[in-house]
Amino acid sequence: MGKQLKEAYGNVFAEMAKLSKAAAKIDETQVYEEANLETRKYMKKILDDNFLPESGLRNVENFKAFYDAITKEGKSGLILMEHYTNLDLPGILYLLEKHGEPWSIDLASRIVAVAGMKLNEASVSVRAFTEGFTRVVIYPTRSLSAVEEKEISEEEKIAEAQRARKINFAAMRAMDSCKKRGQAILVFPSGTRYRPGKPETKRGLREIDSYLRLFDCMILVSVNGNCLRINPENPDDMLADIVEQDVITLTASPVINCKDFRNEVLSALPEDEEDPKQKTVDKVMEILEDIHNQVEKKW
Repeated sequence: MGKQLKEAYGNVFAEMAKLSKAAAKIDETQVYEEANLETRKYMKKILDDNFLPESGLRNVENFKAFYDAITKEGKSGLILMEHYTNLDLPGILYLLEKHGEPWSIDLASRIVAVAGMKLNEASVSVRAFTEGFTRVVIYPTRSLSAVEEKEISEEEKIAEAQRARKINFAAMRAMDSCKKRGQAILVFPSGTRYRPGKPETKRGLREIDSYLRLFDCMILVSVNGNCLRINPENPDDMLADIVEQDVITLTASPVINCKDFRNEVLSALPEDEEDPKQKTVDKVMEILEDIHNQVEKKW
């Protein structure tokens, strides 16, 4: 068994924390954050140590077709990716760069991840870990639901709901700007990392349907292998995750036209379907699971 992340790389996180520049408290003026390339250098060490040499991309031609769609055809591009570990985002950038072709290196530089504000506000170490990558920060629905359950005044709940609306409205505008610049938006449709034995953590969030309406094309990316497993004894502490070496494989679907995909799913539903938006997201998750399982069988 590997070590806890903070045990194996405590010195690395200490150095990253010194270089941290990201906001510790998010508001509507701070939703777009460019990557801090100084902290990224330290993240690369963790990946170098733990992504075994056999790690890489599968269906490379699909990644390339997606790149061409957003750079040559002017389409807005969405990446929907499985989420098992906090190395998923660093991992896709790392493996695209490792692939070594000009287009793959450029695609890595264009990826902007949608990230929950918790990653900024949890601790300086988590913030430093996160800020090595360009992000649009949102106020997740799950976080607002948690606020509703707190024993705080009604006025405080209303104030927090207003804060959420402001942040998310600003985030949508930031994403629109990203699209116009030819950047690709990456979203984890489950909204959280998959926790073994908890299938609900692998269900796609209903609001992902909104992304399908906002983008021209997408690829779905499965993740096989895991270098940073959730610690069952301390699942809420990201720095308690267990780090160990593994072969990481990222596999891309063919490029999908978002409008056509959505219309095809909706047209197949009965007229009395209660939640058609959730069904479109369920189909995304079904395809991701299928790609994941196909890769797993080949190992």
